[in-house]
Amino acid sequence: MKQLRYYTWLLVLMLTFGLLAACGNQETDKSTYSSNAKQEATAAFPVTVKDGLGEEVTIQSEPKKIVSLIPSNTEIAYELGLGEKIVGVSDFDNYPEDVKNKEKIGGMEFNVEKIISLKPDLVLAHASSAHNSRDGLQQLKDAGITVLVVNDAKTFDDVYHSIQLIGQATGTTKKADQIVNQMKSKLEAIKEKAKNVKNPVKVWVEVQPAPQIYTAGKGTFINDMLQAISAENVAGDQEGWPMFTEEKAVALNPDVIVVTYGDYVKDAVKQVMARPAWKDVSAVKNQRVYEVNSDLVTRSGPRLVEGVEELAKVIYPEIFK
Repeated sequence: MKQLRYYTWLLVLMLTFGLLAACGNQETDKSTYSSNAKQEATAAFPVTVKDGLGEEVTIQSEPKKIVSLIPSNTEIAYELGLGEKIVGVSDFDNYPEDVKNKEKIGGMEFNVEKIISLKPDLVLAHASSAHNSRDGLQQLKDAGITVLVVNDAKTFDDVYHSIQLIGQATGTTKKADQIVNQMKSKLEAIKEKAKNVKNPVKVWVEVQPAPQIYTAGKGTFINDMLQAISAENVAGDQEGWPMFTEEKAVALNPDVIVVTYGDYVKDAVKQVMARPAWKDVSAVKNQRVYEVNSDLVTRSGPRLVEGVEELAKVIYPEIFK
């Protein structure tokens, strides 16, 4: 189960006084947004976009029913205001709460027949698994369903592109641009605040515990996030998601340890603190071992900036209160 969760993880980022008036304004805002969204969608189709595999995909009309094959696509679609149009999601989807009410279409191997039965206009696939799912995706296309393969985001700029791509395909380009601009603004504000850091802290981020200990190196969101907040990734000279022996990890002697697997390992922080071989590590001696939500620091969607904030708060609490 841990290996499946890890593989899937690897693949594999919103009153009292004057209430009536406020409610009235909210209704007006909703009505205005709905009208604007409809006008935007009507004007956008047909539209041709280049997908994550470099192929041109034409969406003839505004999608009414959408199936998402991966959690990051689902989060983007919901943030774009498309929640009501989503009729199917993967078994691994867990955010937002409403995904629990959606039909499940499978995990790494999706159920083609189930997806076809939902009669979607658009299926949001992902480049990270597109090659392994080539036959299934072709069956969906043969059934007359438009399939959009979203790029496999490795950087924040890639995530911005993913959001704008799905925005183009669904007639929500203005909302997509708004989301991207908000993310950029928040990230820049965090970086500006991080300039107050005088002595960078050495950080070990553990994404899977013993016996196979994995961390985050270069080319990951986690590494980029640590750089953004002026923290030093002690595994920053490694590529991707390297495996470490306990001996090599201990030798790095980090000031802070962050674990990201608390959702499936009970008392994850306590377990790290109790490791005999780690008793002299600075982070353990000073009780600076923390847990953060894995989805916030690895899932390529709109919540990634929240992940940066979470890391900043535990690593530099005196600056990011």
